[in-house]
Amino acid sequence: MKIFKFGGASVKDAESVKNVSMVLESQGFSKCLLVISAMGKTTNELEKVVELYFKKDNFQTEIEKIKRKHIEIAEGLFPENHAVFAEINLFFDDIDSFLRRNKSPNYNFVYDQVVSCGEMISTKIVSEYLNEIQFTNQWLDARDYIKTDNSYREGVVDWAKTEEFISNLNKEICYVTQGFIGSDENNFTVTLGREGSDYSAAIFAYCLNADTMTIWKDVPGVMTGDPRKFKDVTLLSNISYEEAIEMAYYGASVIHPKTLQPLQQKNIPFYVKSFVDPTKEGTKVGASDKNQSEETYILKEHQTLLKISTRDFSFIAEDHMSLIFGYLSKYKIKVSLMQNSAISLALCLEDKFNNIDELNEELQKVFRTEVVKNVSLFTVRNAKMDHIDQFYQEKSVLLEQISKNTLQMVTQ
Repeated sequence: MKIFKFGGASVKDAESVKNVSMVLESQGFSKCLLVISAMGKTTNELEKVVELYFKKDNFQTEIEKIKRKHIEIAEGLFPENHAVFAEINLFFDDIDSFLRRNKSPNYNFVYDQVVSCGEMISTKIVSEYLNEIQFTNQWLDARDYIKTDNSYREGVVDWAKTEEFISNLNKEICYVTQGFIGSDENNFTVTLGREGSDYSAAIFAYCLNADTMTIWKDVPGVMTGDPRKFKDVTLLSNISYEEAIEMAYYGASVIHPKTLQPLQQKNIPFYVKSFVDPTKEGTKVGASDKNQSEETYILKEHQTLLKISTRDFSFIAEDHMSLIFGYLSKYKIKVSLMQNSAISLALCLEDKFNNIDELNEELQKVFRTEVVKNVSLFTVRNAKMDHIDQFYQEKSVLLEQISKNTLQMVTQ
């Protein structure tokens, strides 16, 4: 079985959805499962609905705008009396109904119930369209198959239950399902983290023992740097799982950090290809004697630099580290880079849930702290140390670290 994942850019409008069918035709539409994201910027727009709801502002107008956009996409794909229009209306009525009756003050819980609807609607439209043009498929609700705990917005997969449910699927037919979402033991929706559709595809690939998994992007494959941020980048045609994991960890946006581990465990080849030109080879991630170790550039933006030191000039000891990392876990803040000396600790942090101020308040009870927001982490993998000076030009460097062939710097 083959797993294909299509992101938001690949289904952003009616022409893009039609292009998905062209990609499938070029690849052979049989024994495959499609994992599809919300259309275009729908996730961002639904996030705004949640914000307005908690501000007690007019969220209904925003819902209506998003619904209108999906209706317009459907109008470019279906005859006017098609049943999909009633389905779209029903999904948006469900969002409005949920927000009207909801009593939970938990932002993350409400976020997951609302934002997940983007994937539900997009997959219904794509599935119906493919059936309409004789690409026969069955629509699946991913929440019936991917089971998680109740860590809303960062669901932890229950692999035993998930594998039990997914392994029962018929591997001889085609399916369309959602990325990004699962459900907890009470069947409430739980999202798997922002941009988590790649991870969803990897979960299905692992549980179905897939032959391959392919992610379709608007770039030719994995490049030596994001072409929107770096000049003269080139395509990496073959890289190892290990190199891909390192690149994802450091912030390469083309690969979701959690995607690689399930694939590596079963040695499932992973491809990143262009939906603009599906005949091109793209990038293969996996075990190969052709794997490259090229110099690659990664920029991770919207980071926070936190400097911590003891009040009494004593060493940063193990008990201090335990306390600090306990708070980081409590506030769901991830460490992108760490550097410590005898009396201080510097952390470059990713704060998805905007908890840095609360973390800092806790730490200031015990330590001296300094916070610098909105910094960037620049990483050079497989750096050629003989021309390292060029990376410092026109940068205000707040922190730097060199280890083996990797250079990292936190810049403003």
